[in-house]
Amino acid sequence: MSGGRLVVLGDSILDVDLRGQSRRRCPDAPAPVLDEPGRWHRPGGAGLAAGLLREYSGGYVGLVTAVGRDEGAVELARSLGTGVVLDGLPLRRRTPTKIRVQDGGATVARLDEGCEQVVPEVSADEVRRALHGADAVLVSDYGLGLTHSRAVREVLTGFAAHTPVVWDPHPRGAPPVSGALLVTPNAAESLVPAGADTAHTLRRARRLADQWQAEAVTVTLGEGGGVWADRSGNGGEVRAERVPEPEDTCGAGDAFAAACTVFLTRGFGVGSAVEAGTCAAGRFVASGAAAAYAEPRRERGPAVSMLNPPPEVEGARRDGKRIVATGGCFDLLHAGHVDLLRRARALGDHLVVLVNDDSSVRGLKGEERPVVPEHDRARLVGALSCVDTVVLFGESTPMSMLRRIRPDVWIKGGDHDADDLPEASIVRAAGGEVVTLPLLPGRSTTGLIDHLRGQDGLPAT
Repeated sequence: MSGGRLVVLGDSILDVDLRGQSRRRCPDAPAPVLDEPGRWHRPGGAGLAAGLLREYSGGYVGLVTAVGRDEGAVELARSLGTGVVLDGLPLRRRTPTKIRVQDGGATVARLDEGCEQVVPEVSADEVRRALHGADAVLVSDYGLGLTHSRAVREVLTGFAAHTPVVWDPHPRGAPPVSGALLVTPNAAESLVPAGADTAHTLRRARRLADQWQAEAVTVTLGEGGGVWADRSGNGGEVRAERVPEPEDTCGAGDAFAAACTVFLTRGFGVGSAVEAGTCAAGRFVASGAAAAYAEPRRERGPAVSMLNPPPEVEGARRDGKRIVATGGCFDLLHAGHVDLLRRARALGDHLVVLVNDDSSVRGLKGEERPVVPEHDRARLVGALSCVDTVVLFGESTPMSMLRRIRPDVWIKGGDHDADDLPEASIVRAAGGEVVTLPLLPGRSTTGLIDHLRGQDGLPAT
């Protein structure tokens, strides 16, 4: 479903592996010594679910989550990769991070940072904005507090009345909201005893569907597959293909829920969705599970986010870097855009590009714009080597963003007068300066669009 917008809402975790090989032991304790271990990052929790949803759907995915104003949020955004846009609700004190110390592939210790349960103070309006336009919502609950928020539950209950909501629960999380299309607890979360037969598990799934007022519940059984039942009396069992000696099953539930979400959104029934989810979970485990998603720490590579202010900008400011910002629609990226962005970056150390989302472009340019969807436009801008951070925003002017970002330099094209810009007073009040740069002649998005539509906005070449 490449054209729709899928959203994951839940608790994200930055997973960090410190990988090394021990050749000696501590002289003062029975512990290995790892010399210069490599640092590998991967998205965990709802972040992993979002990455898998992106992989299975082929479309852009929004990740609505709570993070801190710290380096962990920067690394989480980078680890999400192309196609997942991080949208932060009210921020936690620290981004939840789990650090595994590994000796020769075996975990010898784990350090948890910021993983306490926090119920964020968030307004219903903020949650509605984050979920606006979603064709389906996957709730990936990892028990860190987001699903306990009254506002989150209020908005999700409203969404469930007209939009597919798939809920992957957690023992420390809140119960699913009524009206969820599918809830995907495992055997332990369902209180199904070990060794229970299919009939018992089926009855339990039906009771849970009634208890949660969900359309359907599937109890996932790991290598045993899954059992599902809906409130209309339908149900069944799905067998899993055997995975030879899996070393790691971490994230299998995320793979299952993500695949179910894609199939339900495409109009398939619950039975077909559970079959697809079971198959996806098996392939995920066979391919190495969550550990296979880890990558070496990246020194560069802009992340697209809707965090305000973006954590990357906060980090650059702490490091004493000169922050340059500019903004625009960037609908049909052309040479004039690239030229302006490169010259803007030359005026500082960190370039932030504010990109209007689809709704604000329509308000500025008319109902036929944008030609290119917001996530595509943001990713194209972010692919330029001169760009450090990309932020999507929904207002017609970036006034509120600039109040929080507080750039040292605000750049506009030479077709504007710096003193006439409404945002000039905001930038200058924070100690910044406003600079206009001449535009590359003959380059215009409107001209390109007119030309493509055969209206001779540009001469044929």
